[in-house]
Amino acid sequence: MVVAVLAAALAAVIGTAATASASQKLTKVTIQLQWVPQAQFAGYYAAQDLGYYKKAGLDVKLLNGGPQIVPGQVVASGRAQFGVNWLTALLAARDQNTKLVDIAQIFSRSGMTELTWKSSGINTIAKMKDKKVANWLGGDQYELFAALTRAGMDPTKNGGVTIVQQPFDMGLLLNHQVDAASAMTYNELAQVLETKNPKTGKLYTLADLNVIKMQNVGSGMLEDNLFSTEKYLSSAANRATAEKVIGATLAGWIYCRDHAAQCVNFTLKAGPTLPRGHQMWMMNQINQLIWPNKLGIGVMDPASYKQTWTLMKKFKGITKAPSAGTYRTDLVKAAIAGLKAQGMDVLGKSYKPLNVKVTPGGK
Repeated sequence: MVVAVLAAALAAVIGTAATASASQKLTKVTIQLQWVPQAQFAGYYAAQDLGYYKKAGLDVKLLNGGPQIVPGQVVASGRAQFGVNWLTALLAARDQNTKLVDIAQIFSRSGMTELTWKSSGINTIAKMKDKKVANWLGGDQYELFAALTRAGMDPTKNGGVTIVQQPFDMGLLLNHQVDAASAMTYNELAQVLETKNPKTGKLYTLADLNVIKMQNVGSGMLEDNLFSTEKYLSSAANRATAEKVIGATLAGWIYCRDHAAQCVNFTLKAGPTLPRGHQMWMMNQINQLIWPNKLGIGVMDPASYKQTWTLMKKFKGITKAPSAGTYRTDLVKAAIAGLKAQGMDVLGKSYKPLNVKVTPGGK
């Protein structure tokens, strides 16, 4: 059964483009990922390891990211033809006249949350008034600031709330130094759950926490997308290549929806930065940010796009409304039409999350 599914998937990765023959020269392209190897990028690893890119006539190099790497800058400089980053970063780059283009909006909903301890009684944004609330800042604050503003606070001036800059761990919350801390569902939330409560010697559980999702309070913003540049896409040949990259990548994500454990193996092969248990939690949570997708995986939802840039503009992440061409859907729609023609499910209507057991330290 698995062999049959894999064979069908391999046949479907190219969209409307013709399958490359064994003798055909592969087109070399580079994709700059946003961060170090983790399941956040499992669809790309799957497309690579399952031969989807090669089947599409592509020789793809995946570049790891990191704290000193800005995917938009790498792609704009021509060191990579494609990149992965949050839509907010792309909007900020275009606001500074760097002509990046979102060609496939992979995540269809926000993974940003604020965590508080259940014992604190802070189970709504409104109850954060006069509290210490942490966020990484540096461009990641817009969703939280919008939620706080809606609740009558002014986070830009510490009006009714004290904003604390959060490091890239959950120490402030775990040590009760802040009342609320930012957490992505797929990473920092797991970090807390993988930690032992010193009072009980047992792992913290969701019952110990209030998980306030920005998506649920009306301030969610779009995150991971696949992007390129206006200059690269001005060529018909490059647009054809982009369609192939999109089709193969989306096939990788479809595979990861249905084969989460195997995609964790692909991720660990790319780099064992994080342990298996943590990666499995991440894979399950990432799938929930993608699936189901009523428009088809990768197709931009105009309402979510507008909410994203409107919130950014309100909090001065951008100075003006984004220009036309910030995103395009023609390439991704052509790619998913090809996948659908091969019988692949691009909507994931019947998708159900897995029940992933949390392990100490994510081991």
